[in-house]
Amino acid sequence: MKLADLLRPNLIHLDLKETKRTAAIHQVAGLLEKEPEMTNFKGFYEELLARERVEATTLGNGVAFPHARTDHVSRLVLAVGRSQAGVNFETSGELIHFIFVIGTPRRMVTEYLALVGAMARLLRHDEVRVKLMQAKTAEEFIAILGEDPEAV
Repeated sequence: MKLADLLRPNLIHLDLKETKRTAAIHQVAGLLEKEPEMTNFKGFYEELLARERVEATTLGNGVAFPHARTDHVSRLVLAVGRSQAGVNFETSGELIHFIFVIGTPRRMVTEYLALVGAMARLLRHDEVRVKLMQAKTAEEFIAILGEDPEAV
């Protein structure tokens, strides 16, 4: 499963205005509310926040992956928010510019780990994050995520 295959333009918000962690996560997660794979948005969102309270899901480099393994989605779902100004994830001590909200069915552990690993490898590259910050459209953002920065 490729990262770019999970995203559609309606699941990307390129201009987050929220500067506080919970409000920004809610704004991004809300993109998934009407998706057919979302069987119970309220339950999903509560589990997402519970996981975030246990430990902030920041990876460094201005990226966070708030996520929940849950029975409230029927397949892996992903939504993205980008903030030019940055979102304050208090416990991490850094501003977050990319929030990738992930919901995965409990039974899909292998797929979830593969997705998160692929995302972490891709987003560790400064040039990828710069391109994503400069993307003008959701389609362009998706195309950048589909590129392989390690290909020569």
